[in-house]
Amino acid sequence: MTAIIDAHHHIWRQADLPWLTGPEQPRIFGRYGPLRRDYAIGEYLADIAGCGVVRSVYVQANWSTVRAADEARWVAGVAAVHGFPHATVAFADLLSPDCADTLALLATVPGVRGIRQQLHWHANPLYRFAPRPDLAADPALRAGLARLPGLGLLFELQVFADQMEGAAALARALPDVQFVLMHAGMLEDLSAAGRTAWRKGLARLAACPNVATKISALGTFVHAVDPPLVTEVTAVATDLFGPGRCCWGSNFPIEKLWTGYRRLLDAHLAALARLPAADRQAVLHDTAARLYRL
Repeated sequence: MTAIIDAHHHIWRQADLPWLTGPEQPRIFGRYGPLRRDYAIGEYLADIAGCGVVRSVYVQANWSTVRAADEARWVAGVAAVHGFPHATVAFADLLSPDCADTLALLATVPGVRGIRQQLHWHANPLYRFAPRPDLAADPALRAGLARLPGLGLLFELQVFADQMEGAAALARALPDVQFVLMHAGMLEDLSAAGRTAWRKGLARLAACPNVATKISALGTFVHAVDPPLVTEVTAVATDLFGPGRCCWGSNFPIEKLWTGYRRLLDAHLAALARLPAADRQAVLHDTAARLYRL
C-alpha cells in the first residue's frame, strides 16, 4: 500500500468556532448539523484507520481572526500528544498593520508551515469568503505575502475560476512565494462554459512554477462523492501541473457530511490509476512531503 499524506483536514472544538456556535446558517457545503460538535483528533484517527495515511496537514478552521496564534498553538499541543497532525496551515490577516508581528509569532509555533487567508469571492453570497474579488491585487496583501519566504512559510491560495487570472499575476509578481492552490480551483460551475473557464484559469496558474495544487474537497458543491467528477478534476490537474505539483487532501470532516474516508479515498485512488506508480506516489505522498517539509 502507498504511504499517504492527507494534505488537508481539520480538527476542532465547537466552542472555538463562531460559525458552529450560533444558529445554523446556509453554507457552501450545505446543511452542516452533523458538524456542530467537537471533531477531535481521536475521531480523525479512527476515520483514517486502515487507509495508509502516515502523516497529515491541518488547515485553519476559521477560529475568530484575533485568535490565530491560539489555534496554531492548540494544534501543536494536539500533535505533541497524539503524533497527528504533522503540519499546520494557520490563519493570518495579511492586510493588517500587525501582519509582520503575527507572522513572526506563528513561525515560532511548532509545525506551522503555511498561511491561509481565503481570497475567494463569488457572486453567490453563500460561496463568498472575501470582502471583494480583487484582493490578490492589493499592495498590502502582496507586502504581507512577501514576508513568507523568509519565515519558511507557504501560502494556500483559494480562488474561483474568474479570479485565477489575477491569482496568476500575483504568483508571477512574487516568484519566491510558494503558493498551493486550494481544492484544484474549486470547480463550482459544472456547465460546459464553467468547465472551460476553470481549465483556462488552471492553465494560467500551472504556468507559474511556484504554484502547486491540492486535489481535495471535490464534493463541496455537489454534496456527494462523484467518481466521474473526481476523475475529471484529477486528470486536468495532473496534466496541467504534473504530479510533482499535485497533492491529495481529504477535507475531513467536511466531506464526512456525505461519505466515509475509505470511500472518498477509493474514488481518488481510482482516478489516479491511469498514472504510473511513481506519479501516484507523488500525488499521494511526495509532493505534500516536500511542500510541508514532512
